[in-house]
Amino acid sequence: MLEMRSGFVFRRIESMWCHRLTHLFSSTRCLLNRGSGHQISWQPRYRKSLLAVSRWHHMAPASLNCAWQLHGDHLELRYAETLMRFDYVWLRDHCRSASCYNTKTNQRSLDTASVDLCIKPKTVRVDETTLFLTWPDGHVTRYGLEWLVKNSYEGQKQQVMHPRILWNAEIYQQAQVPSVDCQNFLETKEGLKEFLQNFLLYGIAFVENVPPTKEDTEILAERISLIRETIYGRMWYFTSDFSRGDTAYTKLALDRHTDTTYFQEPCGIQVFHCLKHEGTGGRTLLVDGFYAAEQVLQRAPEEFELLTKVPLKHEYIENVVGCHNHMIGVGPVLNIYPWNNELYLIRYNNYDRAVINTVPYDVVHRWYAAHRTLTTELRRPENELWVKLKPGKALFVDNWRILHGRESFTGYRQLCGCYLTRDDMLNTARFLGLQA
Repeated sequence: MLEMRSGFVFRRIESMWCHRLTHLFSSTRCLLNRGSGHQISWQPRYRKSLLAVSRWHHMAPASLNCAWQLHGDHLELRYAETLMRFDYVWLRDHCRSASCYNTKTNQRSLDTASVDLCIKPKTVRVDETTLFLTWPDGHVTRYGLEWLVKNSYEGQKQQVMHPRILWNAEIYQQAQVPSVDCQNFLETKEGLKEFLQNFLLYGIAFVENVPPTKEDTEILAERISLIRETIYGRMWYFTSDFSRGDTAYTKLALDRHTDTTYFQEPCGIQVFHCLKHEGTGGRTLLVDGFYAAEQVLQRAPEEFELLTKVPLKHEYIENVVGCHNHMIGVGPVLNIYPWNNELYLIRYNNYDRAVINTVPYDVVHRWYAAHRTLTTELRRPENELWVKLKPGKALFVDNWRILHGRESFTGYRQLCGCYLTRDDMLNTARFLGLQA
């Protein structure tokens, strides 16, 4: 009996000293860290004690649905089969309490620069749906667990910003994507939503029964976005009279390309409406640049990566009567979101690509090889969708995704169109409940 009591007393003393030593080590590390600005590494002889102290906390004793663990500079949270890590400053900065966030304007009220960069929560608690953090000054921050999954880095890596259907000619034709009637498009939310859904998924969309005038085309375009005025004006209107210093103003064939690569931010959407054509040829070529890029990613991932990293200059120099312009845009051929590697912009125009002088010679040759691989995919006949534009049928093209071109033509051909701001189109789509 005495032996049992002695063992019990010894374990209590051991536990007490372990707790005090751990507290002493933690306090010392915090002081050292704040003094030096660097994280202090523990020596191996302390590792066993730390492992005993740092442990997972569960929402309920028998529940593994949610668990959290505190570390020196972050909180680790496991919920909905996602392991997330949150920096303590991030957790304080994103507080949605009334004093930190204005729910009427959906804007932050908290001055981020006022948050202590060494801040740590005083207490942490989790119930079935919410994470509670109490900070040293007594302020309480609450986060919904679902909100954290959606907005964590780990959650974002698993999400797609813009759902799309990648296509070649066969895939698109088999999908039988319907055109939207002009009146339905202009007068009903259902028609507008159907059009935008098609456009977001495929990068192209058609409107039928449009009066063949520039004025009616302008009304059509303004239904989804603001018109972006450029060096070509608000609404462009051209024939093959070479009135501008651009190959588009001729009867020559145009290879696949995206427009305004020589802008720092290329135009987001292009509208085409053929008002008249008295002749032959002139079919429009459409190629899904993202589909081609996906093929490169699958077959030559190192070349895909190179095309996302090498910045190139594109240039437009014009000296025609009354038009004097010199535009320069810089960016890689492929542009991706770094957190999930999702492609969002292709900048491809061999006509307007300027001198390559932004990378050393040994990278240049590898870039040419990668560019050749992408070009081969873009030029595969099975990836080419050919359509004949005619009066009354307007075409909207996602200029950040779809390459367009045309075959040569004869006779008189008259087109009008414009560029649209991408942000305003996406704004319209989100207002209608679409993911954009």
